[in-house]
Amino acid sequence: MALDGFASSVFMAPMAGITDKPFRHILHECGVGNLMTEMVAVNAIQFKNPKSYQIADVLDEPYPTVVQLMGNSPALFAEAAQLMVDLGAKSIDINMGCPVKKIVNNNAGSALMKDMLLASQIIEATVKASPLKVSVKFRKGWDNEHVNAVEFARMCEQSGASYITVHGRTKAQGYSGVADWDTIKAVKAAVKIPVIGNGDIDSPQKAKEMTAYSGVDGVMIGRALLGNPWLLNAVHQYLSTGDELPQPTISQIKEMLLKHIRLLVEYYGEKGGMAISRKHVSWYVKGLYEAKAFREQYTKLNELTAAVDLIENFFAKVML
Repeated sequence: MALDGFASSVFMAPMAGITDKPFRHILHECGVGNLMTEMVAVNAIQFKNPKSYQIADVLDEPYPTVVQLMGNSPALFAEAAQLMVDLGAKSIDINMGCPVKKIVNNNAGSALMKDMLLASQIIEATVKASPLKVSVKFRKGWDNEHVNAVEFARMCEQSGASYITVHGRTKAQGYSGVADWDTIKAVKAAVKIPVIGNGDIDSPQKAKEMTAYSGVDGVMIGRALLGNPWLLNAVHQYLSTGDELPQPTISQIKEMLLKHIRLLVEYYGEKGGMAISRKHVSWYVKGLYEAKAFREQYTKLNELTAAVDLIENFFAKVML
């Protein structure tokens, strides 16, 4: 089934503290793929929290961006959904899959898989409040004794969701273990709306394998994008044309890393941008020669100029 209105069947996964504006800019520069924000708490939107508004405001981004909302109040979801049009959202995704303790303890994220009535009310309220497409991201279930993804998918469809994304792990698994593609396949067979498959896709070939096995209409990629922003477009090209794109060169990795750090500093300021850049640097250089020693040096830096010098010197050695 076609994903109407989207240029690609490949989505980046929303990841808190990672899929911010600089990261989306980088992924867009690397090629085609659907971009998403970090999750935005609807109660923070209600209280006009500046940080939440900053996350949700995608109006000036020259590419379509899906905004993901999180919470447990249908009324607050409706209010936030009305704002999303003004903030430039391409569509709205509702987070019903986050396994993080503080989210779940607030009866949000994957906790909503245990409260089907409330989950349905949230979807219906969001759909009614906004002209944008509304999707829902959820998991296989709460744990292996409470696997309800198929039932939950049918509820999402009946409540008005335009498409759904299912992660083939339970809340109890978090991000460990192996994703259950059989559950994703069962979800796809149970509903008529498009289904996006999420879990263990770390290459174009793995994405093709999932689509062939489960019949999903699209795929979502999360942790495999860390340090490898080229992957989203590589998967898109492989699924669309069968073409395998070359792996990025060491020089391309260096240039993209430098660009990413500069964008972070520009967006968050030097102090904040440098602090956030440390995790990204670790992902970009993973597996390279003497990466551990380089990371240890980088974590001590707080100035962009010093960071650029260290990166230039490190990659000069790597490329010898």
